[in-house]
Amino acid sequence: MSYEDGWAAVNLEMPPRVPHVEFDAETHWELVSTVTGIQVNAHSPDEVRREATRAFMIAWNYDISLSHDLCFEALDARRTRMGHAEYMAGGVDFDARIECPFDSPEDALALDPWKEYGTRDKAQLIEMFNNGFRSRCEWMPHVVNMTGTYVTIFSGLIAVFGWEMLLTAGGLDPEGMGEVANRYASWMQQFYNALAECESPLIYSHDDIVWTRGPVFHPDWYRKYIFPNYRKLYAPAIEAGKKVIFVSDGNYNEFIDDIAATGAAGFFFEPLTDLRHIVEHYGKTHIIVGNADTHVLLSGTKQQIRAEVERCMTLGRNCPGYFMSVTNMIPYNTPVENALYYYQCYEELSRR
Repeated sequence: MSYEDGWAAVNLEMPPRVPHVEFDAETHWELVSTVTGIQVNAHSPDEVRREATRAFMIAWNYDISLSHDLCFEALDARRTRMGHAEYMAGGVDFDARIECPFDSPEDALALDPWKEYGTRDKAQLIEMFNNGFRSRCEWMPHVVNMTGTYVTIFSGLIAVFGWEMLLTAGGLDPEGMGEVANRYASWMQQFYNALAECESPLIYSHDDIVWTRGPVFHPDWYRKYIFPNYRKLYAPAIEAGKKVIFVSDGNYNEFIDDIAATGAAGFFFEPLTDLRHIVEHYGKTHIIVGNADTHVLLSGTKQQIRAEVERCMTLGRNCPGYFMSVTNMIPYNTPVENALYYYQCYEELSRR
């Protein structure tokens, strides 16, 4: 791993090797044990899991860590619980709690985030983001670290309302839901203002704005209520010289140019979003993370795994800010031998 290579890529300076990052591979405990020799599982003590995760990230040459310090807990005063299927090893993330605190679409459309979630002290927010950033730098100084938000606007609305209420209220009154988005963004501005003054040079801006097939609402709705708010949110950080990395699951091909126009310096995206298009239009000007398909690692042959790595590396190799990654995660049910072969292929092809 190399902070130098990661930092060079962040600054579009074309490091001698294509840098690398993964997501959730460091909690695939069977893989972690195989790579590090540390016997660990989902129920191991925290300190053992932490040591093993760090050792794995070093062994697998992570160059950057995309992280945030503002998530669902900021909305706990009033948010929907949608439950959670088992994803992580040992089922530690399973949650059967399902409840919505909104009685009707009208109730949802009347949401005032300032009233529900409150004004935050700016100095305390800066301290929160700094503490998260500093702790990561101390724990893993060999990678480029950051802080940021998970619930920027659309993901915040999903967390607050849940899918059923969001789609019902938004379908009945798109403009009314747009005004909710505006009010939510105005509340979120206090966090982005703090991010502009924190120590992290990079800002993680997560917002799952689309599904696997594309936009949830009409594209015009996003262009009226989402992207103008991104520009407002990002402006203080950009003016402070920071780089914002936009992160979304799903297929956001239709919005790549819109996101670039907000001032975002980078894209994180799943295989559903077209790497070729981003490389052709933003390969020399933006940070790009992705976009190998986890399904290939899950059930593909060695030939298919190598072809997937070659696809990404062929497209990304000449982009100075490209990071190789399986950007829809390497979950614990991925065969260890497939994950190991994937990383072997990456290492073989990583030198420019």
